[in-house]
Amino acid sequence: MIRFLSLLFLGITLLNGNDKSFEKIFKDFNINGTLVITTLKSDELYVYNPKRADKRFSSASTFKIPHTLIALNENLVTSKNDVIKWDGVNREFDFWNKNQTLQSAISISCVWCYKQFTQKISKEKYVEYLLKFNYGNKTVGKDKSSFWLNGDLKISAFEQIDFLKKLYNENLPIAQKNIDIVKDILTVDKNEHFIIKAKSGWDGSIGWYVGYLKSNNKIYFFALNGDIKREELNLRKEIVYKALKSKNII
Repeated sequence: MIRFLSLLFLGITLLNGNDKSFEKIFKDFNINGTLVITTLKSDELYVYNPKRADKRFSSASTFKIPHTLIALNENLVTSKNDVIKWDGVNREFDFWNKNQTLQSAISISCVWCYKQFTQKISKEKYVEYLLKFNYGNKTVGKDKSSFWLNGDLKISAFEQIDFLKKLYNENLPIAQKNIDIVKDILTVDKNEHFIIKAKSGWDGSIGWYVGYLKSNNKIYFFALNGDIKREELNLRKEIVYKALKSKNII
């Protein structure tokens, strides 16, 4: 409730209710979830289900954003084209079962690539970064090989926005070249009108789509989470895009 109350204190009365256009989108898709869209200075703020936006859920693969920053800063990889060697173990998705680059690893959300990083980063080092980033509940738990997937590390939609603003503002204890690499590989959509940087996530029940975009010479940030089934994974991005279009952002 801390983030929710602080926004009310700042006089953002929108949080007393749901954004009606967003509400319709969620109801049309029959998805229980939340969505926050705001500008860099929060002079525009649109929220659906503010109570849920203040609740923490497993970070799932959205943690690959800070995880990539950590891996780069620890010199486990040095560029988006560095090869991450496949161990030969066949996994759930065929497109995972080959050598990857940092670019492909984040684009296809390759779990084994990031688990490989955990073999070279101590639990104490992860906690140190989480504290410096002020990321979610800053918890690693007993199993450092999957703490972002098993529910130990949790974060709210509002907190996702806060972290993304730090990334955009380059206000993180990470070398500039590494921040530049992460910003580059997060690009998912680009045309003459806008450019979108984003990352999806799914822990088996909670789906995420978080990121930021430049449009109309303004920077917008977004964070969606919802109760998502496997067959509904495409709705994470679709809901965000429909919401952005409803506000004439894209």
